[in-house]
Amino acid sequence: MSVSGSLEGIAAVVLLLGVGLILAALIWPLIRAFARRIEGGAPSSGMQAELDGLRERVRQLEEMQPRMAELEERVDFTERIVAQAREPDRLQR
Repeated sequence: MSVSGSLEGIAAVVLLLGVGLILAALIWPLIRAFARRIEGGAPSSGMQAELDGLRERVRQLEEMQPRMAELEERVDFTERIVAQAREPDRLQR
């Protein structure tokens, strides 16, 4: 075995270790976040406040649904009345 051959092998090992360490450093935050998610820890106070706000908004929107349905019915009725009022004008021409 020559000296240059053993240096190439060492360089390859060092390169692989360096790439492995860099990948581990980049992936480590993702692994920690995934582990926290699996643990099911309590949400932070800011996140809980945002969640409560979103729940309140959903409740308000759900309360508006019957009102929106009523308004849609009124618009449909008004459109039918207007269309009936225009119909005699079309027939006379």
